[in-house]
Amino acid sequence: MIEEAVARAFRDEWGQVVATLIRVTGDWDLAEECAQDAFATALERWRRDGVPDRPGAWLTTTARNRAMDRLRRDAVGAAKLREVAAMSYEPAVADDSAVPDDRLRLMFTCCHPALALEARVALTLRTLAGLSTAEIARAFLVNEQTMSKRLTRAKQKIKNAAIPYRVPPAHLLPERTPAVLAVLYLLFNEGYSASAGADLVRRNLSAEAIRLARVLVHLMPAEPEVFGLLALMLLHDARSAARLDPAGVLIPLEEQDRTRWEADKIAEGIAILDEVLPRRQAGPYQIQAAIAACHATAKTAADTDWAQIAGLYHRLSLIAPTPVVTLNRAVAIGMAEGPEAGLLLVDELAEALAGYHLLAATRADLLRRAGRDAEAVAAYREALGQAPTDAERAFLTRRIEEIGH
Repeated sequence: MIEEAVARAFRDEWGQVVATLIRVTGDWDLAEECAQDAFATALERWRRDGVPDRPGAWLTTTARNRAMDRLRRDAVGAAKLREVAAMSYEPAVADDSAVPDDRLRLMFTCCHPALALEARVALTLRTLAGLSTAEIARAFLVNEQTMSKRLTRAKQKIKNAAIPYRVPPAHLLPERTPAVLAVLYLLFNEGYSASAGADLVRRNLSAEAIRLARVLVHLMPAEPEVFGLLALMLLHDARSAARLDPAGVLIPLEEQDRTRWEADKIAEGIAILDEVLPRRQAGPYQIQAAIAACHATAKTAADTDWAQIAGLYHRLSLIAPTPVVTLNRAVAIGMAEGPEAGLLLVDELAEALAGYHLLAATRADLLRRAGRDAEAVAAYREALGQAPTDAERAFLTRRIEEIGH
């Protein structure tokens, strides 16, 4: 179907088309609008003419032509028009910076220190990955209107402050690394566990995050957290194939068929950790990767070292204290010391994570393990009303049916 071909091209080509147009035109809104127009045109033209051999080149050409039309109507765009007209459809010739990919150039530009951290992450996810405002809002646990305002302010600040679209010199790259890593991890998470819709897993997004992380490892070999993030994503991604049953229902970690986990990704993730942890500069991503490694190396669910995982979450909470970290620690404590111990921590998060479906789902699971079935069903129903994906809703419904209330 043409719709599927366009959707696939959007996943594969959006970031490159937008990044290239921004590099040439210097206009973020124009780049996004022309890219959107190109994909809309593809729906019509490809249905009539067939899918081109090189969808990315076709989309770049169409977006470029639309940009030329827009710039022709703008007297101040005359100089830029010449640059757009000369734009190559092939990958750009490498500049003298250390960043070898247009998408990474855009990522580091989005992560300019003049922007607030959340604005950098959100802007990059919107511009580079093509995530909708609603998807980004869910990733940040805010409403769509709030996120829309943040994106508008970020773009306005880039314009007003005349922040250049360029790569900083190599010695300044580390100061932008935390925001870049946050971008990659949110991008991965949106692929590994989609924030909404029928599909829990969107493998193209997680694959793109891993690809960009590999580039960063080569780009910044002295930054241990870059290695930690790559290891973390590989260890999580290794379990993707086992997360859904044939009907598309979520399978919890303890019930997954571990023979379906990808051994090569687990081995690579462990090898990366073995290389970087001896540097004794463990940050949040390395600690999370160590937690993932505990799960990945347990032969069975019963073999999981929950006490060690709880200890790692405690360490993580000291350097990156967030309600979600505390929620995950509560799960580990509940598994290591008993569900009632975990519930004590979960109940403390009622205000901080109000409306977050995983809070209700976690509480429901601990109540189920504690034998408090009636309360568990009520919590599962609360989570069911908040769950953003069909796969999660199907899983929660199954849990309610299993308890039989």
